[in-house]
Amino acid sequence: MAVTGDDTAATGDMPTYQIRAPTTGLPQGVVMAASPGSLHSPQQLAEEATRKRELRLMKNREAAKECRRRKKEYVKCLESRVAVLEVQNKKLIEELETLKDICSPKTD
Repeated sequence: MAVTGDDTAATGDMPTYQIRAPTTGLPQGVVMAASPGSLHSPQQLAEEATRKRELRLMKNREAAKECRRRKKEYVKCLESRVAVLEVQNKKLIEELETLKDICSPKTD
């Protein structure tokens, strides 16, 4: 059912609405049995399957590409972290050696 608004309301505040039956080209009670797109020949079904497969493969390639990019970024981040930690570890080892030299009793 369609609802239409009327600009002239009795109170002037709100529009009044009328409910009308929808107008269609089909006689009342007639229903379409099938949509036009649902009737396919075997060739059309095969083409549709091929198109869906190609679309799926394309999406899969894009997802794999993005996955490789993220993995590369992750590995680069890890390598950077390793480099920082190696420098920090070297400094700590040097500091430990210095403290050992200072604290150990010197015997000459």
